[in-house]
Amino acid sequence: MSRSKKHEKKKGRWWKVSLVLLVMLLIPAGVYSYSLYSGAKNTVDSKMHKEVASIDHELTEKKRKEKEPLNILLMGVDERAGDSGRSDALMVLSVDPNDNRSQIISIPRDTRTEMVGNSSHSGKQDKINHAYAFGGADMAIQTVENFLEINLDYYVQVNMEGLEEMVDAVGGITIQNDIEWYGKNNFHYKKGELTMDGEEALGYVRMRYDDPKGDLGRNERQRKVIQGIVDKGMNVGSINKIGNVMDVLGKNVSTNMDFSTMQDLMKNYSGARENLSTYQMTGSGTKINGIYYLEVPDQEVQEVREMILDYNS
Repeated sequence: MSRSKKHEKKKGRWWKVSLVLLVMLLIPAGVYSYSLYSGAKNTVDSKMHKEVASIDHELTEKKRKEKEPLNILLMGVDERAGDSGRSDALMVLSVDPNDNRSQIISIPRDTRTEMVGNSSHSGKQDKINHAYAFGGADMAIQTVENFLEINLDYYVQVNMEGLEEMVDAVGGITIQNDIEWYGKNNFHYKKGELTMDGEEALGYVRMRYDDPKGDLGRNERQRKVIQGIVDKGMNVGSINKIGNVMDVLGKNVSTNMDFSTMQDLMKNYSGARENLSTYQMTGSGTKINGIYYLEVPDQEVQEVREMILDYNS
C-alpha cells in the first residue's frame, strides 16, 4: 500500500503498553513463588477481569484456541473524582502469530465520528474519546469497531490516575525527554534523561499546551512513561514491591482477559512482538459550533482498515 513518507509505518519497540504491562508482571511461569503466582491469578480474575457485552466471548475464545490473529483495544482512561472519564489514549493492537508480527494503530482522541452503543448519544457525531464517557468500555469498543469497520477481540483499560501509584510502586522511573518545560510545583522537566516520581510522571503525561506536537506529543509521552514502568518493573526484585504493583494493577486495570487467557497469549502469541510496526492516524483540525474536532479523511480510515485486515487475514 503506497502512502506519503509522513504516513509510513514506523518500526518500534513500544508495544510494551497496557497489555504487556499486565502480562509482564502477571505471568510468573515458575519464576516466582506459588504464593505470588496465586496472588497474581487472584488479582486478575477477581479484580481486573470484566467481560463486556460488545465482544463475542465464545468467538474470541475460538480464535485464540486456533491461534488466529487478534485485535485488542488499548485504552488509557483519565478518570478523576466526580468525572466519568474519557479515553485519553486509544490504540488498536493487532497480533498475528502466524507471521510473528504485530502493529499498533493510534487513534487521535479528538477524532470526530459516530457514537455507537447503549446511550442517548448513540448515532450522534462526537469526539471518539467521548464514547467512553457516554457508555463506558462497551461504547468505546462499539464506536471504534464502527469507525474502522473491524471486530475487536479483547480490550485493556488502564486508568491514567493509576500511573502515579504505579510509578511510585516501582520506585520511580527514568525516561528520555524530548522537550523542556516547567510543570506544577515548579518541577523542571529538563530535556534529556529525566527521573520522576509518580506525581511528576502524571504531570508529564497530562501536559498538553507546551508541546508543539499537541496530542501526538502527549501520546508519545504516555508511551514513554508506561515503557519506563515496564523497564523498572522488570528489575523489581522485592516480593513486597511486586505485591504493591499487583495491588495498583488490581485497582486501575480492567480487561476481558482472565489469567489463563494471558498465559495463553504469552505462550502462543509472544513471538509477534519481535516484529512491531506503529502508525498514527492523521487528519485536519476543524471547529464546529466552537468545539475543536479532528476530521479524519475517508481515505485515511479506509487505508487503516486495510492495514488491520491485512494482519487479520
